[in-house]
Amino acid sequence: MRVQAVVVTFNRLAMLQRLVPRLQETAGLERILVVDNASTDGTGEWLAELADERVSHQTLASNTGGAGGFHHGLAWAVREGAELVWLMDDDGMPASDCLDLLLERVERDGLEFCGPAVLAEQDPSRLCFPIRLPGGTRVVHDMAAVEGAAREGLIDDVVIPFNGVLVTRDLVERIGLPREEFFIWGDDVEYLWRAQRAGARIATVVDARFLHPATDDLGTPMMFGRTTYNHTPSDLKHYCMARNNTLNLRAYRGWVHVLLFWLKTLWFYLFTKPQPARIPLSARAAVAGLRGDFTGHRRYLR
Repeated sequence: MRVQAVVVTFNRLAMLQRLVPRLQETAGLERILVVDNASTDGTGEWLAELADERVSHQTLASNTGGAGGFHHGLAWAVREGAELVWLMDDDGMPASDCLDLLLERVERDGLEFCGPAVLAEQDPSRLCFPIRLPGGTRVVHDMAAVEGAAREGLIDDVVIPFNGVLVTRDLVERIGLPREEFFIWGDDVEYLWRAQRAGARIATVVDARFLHPATDDLGTPMMFGRTTYNHTPSDLKHYCMARNNTLNLRAYRGWVHVLLFWLKTLWFYLFTKPQPARIPLSARAAVAGLRGDFTGHRRYLR
């Protein structure tokens, strides 16, 4: 099968310089497509100097965020004839056998949207992003818990999108491209939920590993440990999360879940990690999203 990698990058040349060689030595990759979100750190010049015809890059006119980058890159790969597209950010690092293990399960199990276990680079015994196991409300952080819950090496209907995930061309043609207007945070979840609604065969392949730097306070416990909240110190990320999560929950889970999210936001920034200024920021973001205004995040760009 024709497999092409899509890497989205923005001003992280050092990380890109360690990822691209890993992809170059990965068997089974037809091409490596790098989408440069208008980097200013020499990324475009370094890519232009690579003496490898399999590596192509396109530099966008402005920073469109991860959402815009993956929208552009996935469309590019499909135009180039890819049957499977391997999606990742510039700061990830797939294990040397990651792609082989994913391809094996695509062929064996008919997976249309599958990904590796995404592990914290600083501590590979832990997940970089906590996941909720299927069939309940249990959220896990340890790789051991994931391995224990797997069935025939898979966690069905769970995947961490855009972190080493494989997507089939057929699925892209059915459900379309990521929502580029989301900029960052929530575009990956929306794409996963859209695939679920379309009945796609989705799973995490537990033996496949993908390292990613553990950042932010994702999955911070709150309400006496009964639930978690995806806190970030970045106003840009929080604005996009509040806006995009509101829209995702309204579209795929209903207004009750939207109200619960707003309640969690109030509780978190009043009691768990008091930052009252985050509450009006969250409200502005949510209202802007509901009005279809996707420009508000620009005021937080640096």
